[in-house]
Amino acid sequence: MDWTDWFDAHDYEIARQILQRGVGALAFVAFLSTLNQFRPLLGEHGLLPVPELLRHASRLRGPSVFRWGYSDRRLVVVAVVGLVLAASVVAGLPQLGPPWVPLIVFLVLWILYLSIVNVGQTFYGFGWEMLLCEALFTVAFLGSDQTPPPLTIVIAVWWLVFRLEFGAGMIKIRGGREWRDLTALMYHHETQPMPGPFSRQAHLLPKWFHRGEVLGNHFAQLVVPFLLFVPGPVGSSAAAIVILTQLWLIVTGNFAWLNWITVVLAASAVTDSAWHWLIPAIPSDLGTDAAATPIWWAVVVLGASALLIVLSFWPIRNLFSRRQLMNAAFNRWMLVNAYGAFGTVTKRRIEIVVEGTLVETPGDGTEWREYAFKGKPGALGAIPRQWAPYHLRLDWLMWFLPLGRMWEPWFEVFLLRLLQADAPTLALLDTDPFGGAAPRWIRARAYHYRFTTRAEFRQTGDRWVRTLEGEVVPASGLG
Repeated sequence: MDWTDWFDAHDYEIARQILQRGVGALAFVAFLSTLNQFRPLLGEHGLLPVPELLRHASRLRGPSVFRWGYSDRRLVVVAVVGLVLAASVVAGLPQLGPPWVPLIVFLVLWILYLSIVNVGQTFYGFGWEMLLCEALFTVAFLGSDQTPPPLTIVIAVWWLVFRLEFGAGMIKIRGGREWRDLTALMYHHETQPMPGPFSRQAHLLPKWFHRGEVLGNHFAQLVVPFLLFVPGPVGSSAAAIVILTQLWLIVTGNFAWLNWITVVLAASAVTDSAWHWLIPAIPSDLGTDAAATPIWWAVVVLGASALLIVLSFWPIRNLFSRRQLMNAAFNRWMLVNAYGAFGTVTKRRIEIVVEGTLVETPGDGTEWREYAFKGKPGALGAIPRQWAPYHLRLDWLMWFLPLGRMWEPWFEVFLLRLLQADAPTLALLDTDPFGGAAPRWIRARAYHYRFTTRAEFRQTGDRWVRTLEGEVVPASGLG
């Protein structure tokens, strides 16, 4: 028997294929989102310009290729290179070569996306950004089709899923009372940042179902993650539970690639034997013809595994801390992070509605026209659209405004860009009510939104009911 046999995870070849191609596909989505949205949000003339940030380089969260200068053209180059490399991984091209080829491709993807996140400020301040960075680094060491999957890296992915799920579960238990009295999901489907096309149907389900959702969530996040480390049918079953709960979240919400990447990572615990049992057409002997692991590659992988073990000290301590941090990076490279989401659930949905008018002097009878966003609720009769895993960054930030972040600098600049009829900013929206013309005045009003009941829907055909809460930005013009 070769001395590296213990090192080879022969029963996880399908898991490796799903991990590499799945993480590559989500990296493609992330770079595409960046290519489409970064410049109007953060570019040279964006809402929070990166050049302004770089004048205070000490404020950068970590390493970035933009530290030595930013331009919109350089951003496009970074995003396009990321798209090409990610597409090559999805096609399986780097995996055909020796193990150092996918290693380099994934590490380049990691550095490029880390560079973007570290200058992305609040528009890239989401947990799934650091999750993608960590996933890109970790799967880089899965090797290629020429060698068996390394067991230590497969376990490292299980550890990532454990932190992702158990961390979220502990945040909820320590968070709002609604998670302990099982009422959280009576509100969440309605008040989540960006509802999907089936969110209203989920919200209208009976209260007993919502209580069952919370109990199922606690089981999936507080118990099941421990079972991922049991090889064979137990680990495969645990992964299936995680995947099924994430699929329910995908159907009922729009959380960018958070749920999608969790599905991909959880699949790492499903054995080839389990896949063959589920789909007999899948061969049961995949990967058995791979060559023995070269000693140099084992040394590289064990070195990376040791690094991940050392960096695990801080997230382990955080998991058992009374002041548990949510979505926190403990190093500048965003490796082995702490995760978690929705420690508390918003009970009422407040939407900021932005309106403009062309009249010279607005009065009581002035016609105000509403700007429509691509993802966030607006028109009462519109069905919320499915956007995930694509990330609409402006729409997400709009959700945070009424939660105590109304006066963030980017929002004031956003209103200014609307007054200027700035084309790149208007491209971020679904509808410009002025067809490219500049409004004379802009205002922002707060509305309470709630889903219609079934009876209200039959009567009006609307999916939302809204009530004016007040004006948060009075009529403002360039003068």
